[in-house]
Amino acid sequence: MLAQDNSSPEAQAKIEAGESVYNNNCENCHGDQLVNTGQTFDLRRLTAGDRARFDNSVRNGKNQMPPWKDVLSNEEIDQVWSYIRSKAYQK
Repeated sequence: MLAQDNSSPEAQAKIEAGESVYNNNCENCHGDQLVNTGQTFDLRRLTAGDRARFDNSVRNGKNQMPPWKDVLSNEEIDQVWSYIRSKAYQK
């Protein structure tokens, strides 16, 4: 699997857009800059192989997390994923 290239201007713009979407919609529960209190899943633990699980959880909700499919577009979900992966423990 190829590593995600975050160095291009397009990739950086996507990460910045994802940070904005995250700050407006996800930060309350998942923490400032992905740092949470441990009461919710630490999104920095997601690996590249977790993309389908992430998409499903965001769209349909999981446990205490509500579904966001009627709030976030596919593009916004993709942007949030790029932001999360830019901060992930395992690149």
